[in-house]
Amino acid sequence: MGTEDIATTPPAATDKDTDDDEIVTWWGLVIEGYHTTQERLMSEIAERFELTPGAFDILVRLVRSPECRMPMTKLAKEAALSSGGFTKVADRLVSAGLIRREPCDTDRRVTYVVLTDHGRTTAEDAKHACAEILRRTVLDPLGPENSEQLANAMRTLRSANTDA
Repeated sequence: MGTEDIATTPPAATDKDTDDDEIVTWWGLVIEGYHTTQERLMSEIAERFELTPGAFDILVRLVRSPECRMPMTKLAKEAALSSGGFTKVADRLVSAGLIRREPCDTDRRVTYVVLTDHGRTTAEDAKHACAEILRRTVLDPLGPENSEQLANAMRTLRSANTDA
């Protein structure tokens, strides 16, 4: 095995004797591949829709939610944003006419974030553009089988490393 193979071949799952440098190099490639692809994806989304990564994430979560609405605190948590960070993004989305805030009829401590009609259209269009970009930047280079294996591997890592 040449040095180029070491850097591109992941260690066997049960191989306890794999060289430390090989494992660290392999993980670095995973991170670099993710960052490069994510940067390209978010750059195209920003260019086409004038959405930051946080705004895009919020719109996609809302468009996939029942009635295109979620409690503000739940949405902030799912988007991994602090309360203040979420408020800034939400304020920009309100100003752009993409979302609105609605009080809960039964619990005045709860505020919902709801997509406007314009927000729903933008979210759907951005979601479709995202899929098209991912087809080009992930599915085409990897192929369907490797893409599915990658998704399953990431799902496994998420589950294995999420606090119970």
